[in-house]
Amino acid sequence: MLPEFLSQHAVPYSLVLSRMGGVFIAAPMLGGTAIPARVKALLAMMTSAAVYPGVASHLAPPVALDLAGVAPLYFSELAMGFVMGLLASIPMMAMEMAGTLIGQQMGFGLAKVYNPEVEFDSDILGRLLFYLAFGAFLVLGGLEAMFTILARSFETVPIGALVASRTPLDELVAVLTSGVELAMRVSAPALGIVLLLLLAFGVVSKTMPQINVMSEGFAVKIVAGLAVLAGSLYAIDIAAGDEVSRVMDLVASWVNGLGSA
Repeated sequence: MLPEFLSQHAVPYSLVLSRMGGVFIAAPMLGGTAIPARVKALLAMMTSAAVYPGVASHLAPPVALDLAGVAPLYFSELAMGFVMGLLASIPMMAMEMAGTLIGQQMGFGLAKVYNPEVEFDSDILGRLLFYLAFGAFLVLGGLEAMFTILARSFETVPIGALVASRTPLDELVAVLTSGVELAMRVSAPALGIVLLLLLAFGVVSKTMPQINVMSEGFAVKIVAGLAVLAGSLYAIDIAAGDEVSRVMDLVASWVNGLGSA
């Protein structure tokens, strides 16, 4: 009985685990190194076990059970989950980019810290805005929406349906474009005040050369930039939340489009 049960459910469950594992590679919070790899693997297995009974009836068993027949299916499922997680992560990366732009102009370029979520050194302000967008993602239910979309995808998207001709290039370009736009919108107020201060420092250095503009201007830029950033945090939070919601709706529409295609 047990060998028969395993032969009947092992391959379909492993395909569900592959799609779930792709999300755990690239999705916000789940894909970061803050969660140990063993814990992520265990969470992926447990989540797949919870999802599998509800989607088992929608899983068509593969025709061939040999490695050559099943390996492309594993790759397709892993790629689908990875793409979903990657699209959801782009708004957080855009906020990171905005903070880096602001920090570079304010003089925080040398004060870098390691961000385990993106696995490289980031600016202090970049990390601050990253976690602001990450908080909006959690508060708006982005993580729950990600798992809900993934679970429903088995009902609409057959196993192995993601092929090269159906990759979401248009969706990826659209999210990247809106992400760059979000970074520009978020960083524009602080960059604008820093630019005005630089112009004012240039005028002062020409009219009153006895003032040490370099030493005095450094502190002024930091104070002014932080003040503008603090004053615009509410608007930044709204912009980040709107982008997160829009991207999650785009991921859902892409998955539904795969099912209807």
